[in-house]
Amino acid sequence: MTQTIAPRVRTLVLLLLAAACALLAGAGPASAHAALTGSDPRQGAVVDKAPAQVSLTFSESVSMDDDSLRVLDPKGTRVDDGSPSGTGGTTYSVKLHAGLPDGTYTVTYQVVSADSHPVAGAYTFSVGAPSETSVSVSAQAAGGGFVGGLYGVGRYVSYAAFVVLVGGAAFVLACWPRGSGVRAVQRLVVSGWLALTAATLLLLLLRGSYTGSGKLADVFDLSLLGEVLQTKSGAALVSRLLLLAAAALFIAVLFGAYDKREDEERRDLTFGLAVGGSVVAAGLAATWAMSEHASVGLQAGLAMPVDVVHLIAVATWLGGLTALLVALYRAPAQTPVPAFAVRRFSRIAFGSVVALVVTGAYQSWRQLGSWTAFTDTRYGQLLLVKIGLVAVLVGVAYFSRRWTAQLAEAVPSLAGQREREHVAASGGRKNDEAKVTRKTGGTEKPEATGQTGVAEKTKAAAKTGVSEKTEAAGKAGAAGKAGAAGKTKAPGKASGTGKGSGGSQRAAQLARQRAAVDAARQKRQRDADPHRFGLRRSVLAEAGVAVVLLVVTTVLTQTEPGRTEEDAKAAGAASAASAAPTTGAVTLDMPFDTGGQNGKGVVRVELDPARVGANDLHLYVERPDGTAFDIPEVKLALTQKAKDIGPLPVAPDHITTGHWSASGVQIPMAGDWEVAVTVRTSDIDQVTLTKNAQIG
Repeated sequence: MTQTIAPRVRTLVLLLLAAACALLAGAGPASAHAALTGSDPRQGAVVDKAPAQVSLTFSESVSMDDDSLRVLDPKGTRVDDGSPSGTGGTTYSVKLHAGLPDGTYTVTYQVVSADSHPVAGAYTFSVGAPSETSVSVSAQAAGGGFVGGLYGVGRYVSYAAFVVLVGGAAFVLACWPRGSGVRAVQRLVVSGWLALTAATLLLLLLRGSYTGSGKLADVFDLSLLGEVLQTKSGAALVSRLLLLAAAALFIAVLFGAYDKREDEERRDLTFGLAVGGSVVAAGLAATWAMSEHASVGLQAGLAMPVDVVHLIAVATWLGGLTALLVALYRAPAQTPVPAFAVRRFSRIAFGSVVALVVTGAYQSWRQLGSWTAFTDTRYGQLLLVKIGLVAVLVGVAYFSRRWTAQLAEAVPSLAGQREREHVAASGGRKNDEAKVTRKTGGTEKPEATGQTGVAEKTKAAAKTGVSEKTEAAGKAGAAGKAGAAGKTKAPGKASGTGKGSGGSQRAAQLARQRAAVDAARQKRQRDADPHRFGLRRSVLAEAGVAVVLLVVTTVLTQTEPGRTEEDAKAAGAASAASAAPTTGAVTLDMPFDTGGQNGKGVVRVELDPARVGANDLHLYVERPDGTAFDIPEVKLALTQKAKDIGPLPVAPDHITTGHWSASGVQIPMAGDWEVAVTVRTSDIDQVTLTKNAQIG
């Protein structure tokens, strides 16, 4: 039975590794989690005179350094002053040199989004008329190359190691306390701790190069490492290392003092280990929640604790499943996994699945924002794959629960059979001992000089491994009486010596052989149990699906959220529409999402003729599908920061459904004006949108 299981295990492991490599290879560089939603000048725009500055607006907060935002002339020479200034963390601008000639200019940027991922891109605008340029904008990427690949592997290993560490320890503590003494389970949990520690150190070293130059030589740059430690991601990685030190103490107690105590004494220590382990596990999960997706966007204060619960539920389920699989295949025959441990894990796994469904639904709503994002964005498509894998995993787990119930019913009969075999074996040994006693008369006889004594000595010598020469010498002593008796005395002593040392070695060897035979017999009986064999196969299938699920989850954390991707597409379409030739009017499209019910849509602002003096302003509010709808309140203000003018409030009148208008809006001077629109969709849900427009 075991000979057929091992090839299946090896084959499944190879298939799972191939699937993991394929998914990781297809993931490519980490996708941007902050999207460029606006720029001034706009992409592809042709302006009459050179602007004084270039500004970029992102969908979420980003961090920049002096080289993050560059403006290059047609020959590739920088024409900016190299000191970006930000407003609110989402909009950054850089001043340009005065008197720039006509031609096409290239704007490149490489920043780090608030959820720790690098973002890079480029676009062009022209002064006077477009011209040829030597700057290429097609190869702008971030987080790629060899360093990016290593960073992606480190992320996957850290997630997998966290799952194994937390889930394996929880399985031992909550389901199978005697498993703390099983070497295979100990190695599994310790391996998870070592892998998570190594992956965290690797990510910390790679972080500076990953978000910057992408060069392998910068990995050991201490000055770059110092800059990383001052960022949110660096602080999270350092905190993870400190928590791993506490986890090492927890593991030492779990597999040390806890394992050596009796069952009653273990109960006193279980509560303390459970509390301490839960705190460490929550802290480790928080290092991801506080530095990635959950820390930015809508309802970040609620999203971070929800993400912690989500990660711990994943680890408890999948990590416990891994520990159960290792125990079923690698635990000694003397300490098999009992049925009650499997039943306990089944109940815990069910609770983990419930927690995953609730927290996953909230995170999906938060990251997608609409039903169409499931099919129209890469994040939504990966999320559908993840949901499908979870459904398959739950289905396989159902069969595992059925095997567990059948195993529990079979345990009493199996225990009775083992007891009967043990009694029969004990009775057989007693009968053998009685036979030996009858043959020797019940007592050990001393050495004899007659033939009978020599025969008894010869049999004893043969049993203790004495050589044939000793036996022949004994026979010669029987024939030659006194003279030969003297000769047999020395061999008799030698025979006694061999009996003392050789007999003890032989007894120890027989004991080891008997123990090996008993262990093999118990293992055959365990593997022959159809219920246990079925449970092992179903748990192995669960573990296989779990590996693929973990890979998809890791890729999902590196993918741009669907909500951000849709906003970027809308902003790009609005920018393209605004860049088209017009009759002098300015049209600004600004997607919004207040987070409440009916809180998502697009605001369109039209200013005609967009020049100094009186202008007509029209404001339209539409749903994502293009239908007009009313909202409780909308405000608008105009500001020219270069001249410190404004904000100039505008109060439009409601005309019809989704349409507000104001006439005679005065623009005092030409220049770059910021249009700020405040949208309120309920008593508590509102958002302020900003976009720049060239007027005059």
